[in-house]
Amino acid sequence: MSPLPLLIALVAVLVSATGRAEIPLDQRKSGADFMSAATRAMQDDDTANPAMLSTLEGESLWSQKAGGADKSCADCHGAAPQSMKGVAARYPAYDVSRNAPIDLSGRINACRTERQKAEAFKPESPPLLALSAYIGLQSRGMPVAPPDDARLAAFRARGEALWSRRIGQLNFSCAQCHDDNWGRRLGSALLPQAHPNAYPIYRLDWQGMGSLQRRFRNCMSGVRAEAFPYGAQEFIDLELFLMYRARGMKMETPGVRP
Repeated sequence: MSPLPLLIALVAVLVSATGRAEIPLDQRKSGADFMSAATRAMQDDDTANPAMLSTLEGESLWSQKAGGADKSCADCHGAAPQSMKGVAARYPAYDVSRNAPIDLSGRINACRTERQKAEAFKPESPPLLALSAYIGLQSRGMPVAPPDDARLAAFRARGEALWSRRIGQLNFSCAQCHDDNWGRRLGSALLPQAHPNAYPIYRLDWQGMGSLQRRFRNCMSGVRAEAFPYGAQEFIDLELFLMYRARGMKMETPGVRP
């Protein structure tokens, strides 16, 4: 769809908004619920899910020694199916050394630089996505369980404020699409509720893996706003809020999306 018809369609959706505001907990739906049956089947079948190739790479990296310390993730944490079970479901988490929350990819890179004495993975690099997906896989089927940590409250509040803030030349907020208008159509696509419980994902539109921050940046570009850089505190605060918003929902990592 060209930019002008897309803009007209989006304005029409938002003008007709019913103002449903925050989604009640019993009405939350996974992004998978808005996909075609074929795409849902692709996600649910590990032999057909293209993201599983990335998790296999992550499994290999888990046992690969790296850096000046010549250590692997397994050397410190042991077998991932046991030690990483439930970990992805409770990130972002508070990091004392940073006096701020850190997301899962940030924790992986902190371990790289501080424990393995290795160079940090670049944002959106295949190894970082692979390790994130492999660790996330260990929580698949478990409920999203954001930490009950008072130190996170101010950061979560900032994430919620960003979610509701109008941005960009189109002057839209995340909430206008994903709280007020989920289930409506934007062109041929259904607007999902935007829960983060399947990331990293294999997106068919990307023909590859991507992080939640990549999706955030796509949305910001879509409303013609200047996107924050990868690793920005704003993105971590936003994820912190969205994980709280998705609390109790099942983890689906690694997900597939259209």
